[in-house]
Amino acid sequence: MPAAVPVGVPAGRATVGAAVWPPADLVAAAVDALRNPGLVVIAGAPGTGRSTVLKRLGETFRGTVFAGGALAMLRGVPALPLSRAVRVRLPSHEAPLLAEAVRSRVRHGLLLLDDLQWADPLTVAALPAIAEHCRIAVTLRTPHRLPGDAEQVLRAAATAWLNVPAMPADAAAALVRQIAPGATTAVVADVVRRAGGVPLAVTAIAKHVAQGGTPLDSDKGLAYTVAGALADLNRPARTAMAALGLLGRPVTATVLGEGITELTGTGLVEVDAAGIAAPVSPYTAEVAAGLLEPAERVALHRRLAGLVPPREAARHLAAAGAHTDAYQVAVRAARSAASTGERAELLLLACDLPGVSPAADVRLDAARAALAAGRPGSCLRVLPADAVTDPAVGAVGAVLRGEALLQQGNATAAADAVTTVGDGEPGEVVGARDRVRLLATLSRDPDTALARAEELLRVHGDAPAHPGLRAAIAAVRAGTRRPGWEYGLASAASAAGQAGDVLAARWSAWLLVETLTADARLTEASNAAAAAAAACAGDLAYSWQTRFIAAQLWCDALRGDEIDEVVRRAGDLTDRTLPAVARGYAVAAASLAEADGGLLAPARARLDALTGRPSSTGPVLDWVTREAAWLDGQPDHAVGRAGDLPAPPLVDGLRRITARWAAYDAGDSGDGGAFAESDRPLAAVAQTLDAWKAPDLFAAAAAAWRDLARREEVRCLLAQGTLEEDAERAVPPLLEAERLAEEAGLVVLLGRTRRALRRHAIRRDTRGRRAGDDLTDRERDVLRLVANGEPTRRIAGQLGISRETVETHIRSGMRKLGARTRTEAAALAIEDLG
Repeated sequence: MPAAVPVGVPAGRATVGAAVWPPADLVAAAVDALRNPGLVVIAGAPGTGRSTVLKRLGETFRGTVFAGGALAMLRGVPALPLSRAVRVRLPSHEAPLLAEAVRSRVRHGLLLLDDLQWADPLTVAALPAIAEHCRIAVTLRTPHRLPGDAEQVLRAAATAWLNVPAMPADAAAALVRQIAPGATTAVVADVVRRAGGVPLAVTAIAKHVAQGGTPLDSDKGLAYTVAGALADLNRPARTAMAALGLLGRPVTATVLGEGITELTGTGLVEVDAAGIAAPVSPYTAEVAAGLLEPAERVALHRRLAGLVPPREAARHLAAAGAHTDAYQVAVRAARSAASTGERAELLLLACDLPGVSPAADVRLDAARAALAAGRPGSCLRVLPADAVTDPAVGAVGAVLRGEALLQQGNATAAADAVTTVGDGEPGEVVGARDRVRLLATLSRDPDTALARAEELLRVHGDAPAHPGLRAAIAAVRAGTRRPGWEYGLASAASAAGQAGDVLAARWSAWLLVETLTADARLTEASNAAAAAAAACAGDLAYSWQTRFIAAQLWCDALRGDEIDEVVRRAGDLTDRTLPAVARGYAVAAASLAEADGGLLAPARARLDALTGRPSSTGPVLDWVTREAAWLDGQPDHAVGRAGDLPAPPLVDGLRRITARWAAYDAGDSGDGGAFAESDRPLAAVAQTLDAWKAPDLFAAAAAAWRDLARREEVRCLLAQGTLEEDAERAVPPLLEAERLAEEAGLVVLLGRTRRALRRHAIRRDTRGRRAGDDLTDRERDVLRLVANGEPTRRIAGQLGISRETVETHIRSGMRKLGARTRTEAAALAIEDLG
């Protein structure tokens, strides 16, 4: 008698990274259940891979396989699925005769029937009798329309009833990566979330992404399949599924009404212990919502508006076309909003509703909330230039527009926006006007701004009662580096926070971070940015939060500490939707850390891919681009005029230092990077450039950088040893540079240092590849992806392994290659791979 093969992984199984689909244990369970005659039912939702499981069973069977299936268009033809399988006409009047006819042909073979949900009643009725003598495996889509109690009869007769599980998230992510290699981490996560573990949905949505679409695009074939399954639900269940699609989130089961019973029974929805219902595949819920007729959609949106919190109710009412009601609900909900971000969203929604004229106070509140949330563009949208002609908006609207333009970096337009605001306005408005004027002056002429600040102190008092004006005066003092400017900014931020002026508080904190960074006080700046980011996160002020996080990473990259962590976090950040300033700092941080770690090609590619460099981060990105070119041995691309772009003191100094190194590498012994008489360079920068004329000064310059930036300390020691001809004087600083570079993972500078040491016949026994420890294929794959700038979680998704396994491979590769950091290991692996 032919028998099924032993339990194992069948040949031909689809592989996704390290995961296999369908899952081995499911196929093995079906194989085991078919060792003797019996019925195995493989059930699951549309697209879960039921037919693939059936195919795998046929491949494992050592004997004759009879494969057939039902057809939706011919579900009324008696015995059609069985006739297709055995390829003969069968008796189609009585189930016992039909069963005997099939048994006599199948005998010890394997009968496979696909799509039993479309089978005729006679076929379904004959299956239990056939299973007494033959091996049968069938697939059943849920939901289905089997007649009467047919499902109960099948369950009673089945040897095994197997539900196809959801595809694991890591396997789904790996599949998306295979189909759409260019998808970002955020897009991959969105595809996996929407597909809900349904392989067909994963594949279809990923194909749209690969073709340049988004996960929101629909696939007609998949949607048709899902729609066919939903049509088999009763009306309450279809409505409940559509409600989940419109809500876009899990909800209390009671909200869904009586339809929840059938949805849970068919496996389309899961309900947890707390009574919260969630669709197994959000895509299925979205299709259900898309099947609604316009009138049904409107009615369901209105019904949901009465069941959800006000902040959601406003959006449902807007979707239902009830714009007036949506406006009123949004405005009321904004008054009790728990965070700045939520308040801004609600008020902006109220102002953007078609056919509704927002009240002046609502416009002003929306503009204030948008500014506090870091969205100056939205502020200008709800307060267009012609809005200030409304007396109810007037001067208040003008100063809000001025502030928004100021936040966008358009100082001239900001000053013009408040020209109509007179001295007769209330003190709060006058203070806001003077703030805008003062900061606009600061951007053009710091010395004039300082004199103007002293005049304003005589008018408004010291310190001014207006929190924003107090912050602006502190900004002027910071810009001109008056003694105590740090305390002035910090106290202004604190006072603004206590007064409820969130914008002034965050703006002051941001200015503190930028000014500390400009003065090379990188540790202080990093700590201040981390604290501000945490505060913004609690208030859902995403734009401000990401700006502070990016600035913190930039400081950490300049310090040269933990460059692997900088690459990981900055790479993750650039996968998100970011304000231009945050993106600029994040790209600069990731690129500098990658370049220092030897990943020069990914660093330069990341910089080249960035479009639209804002003025605030333009100088930073300009220097990082030149520095990466110098590190890559292209000094001609690193040389540039020091004054190409106005830059903060630290970046301007670093640009001059890089230009000096590039000139040296190109054989130019001139004074590249020198300062003009009017320049006020940082002490460490001035000492470094002076040392190029008198190399004995490099030791002091290195000491000046010691607590500021490790990479610049290394460069000074390297220059000292490189320019010194006497070995006794050259070797000690080079050895110190080698130690510091190796500890920090500054791979390129380490290589230059060792080359300089070899000039003096110093060949130290450095750590390197261990004999006999060749990289495995998996370690090579992981390190290649690290070299491409991929973070751990994305590597895990692409290879279908866990994050812990990725880290294990990286550590193993580091040990074998003698690398101190993952970035160095990746760079060495690239050399190893040729």
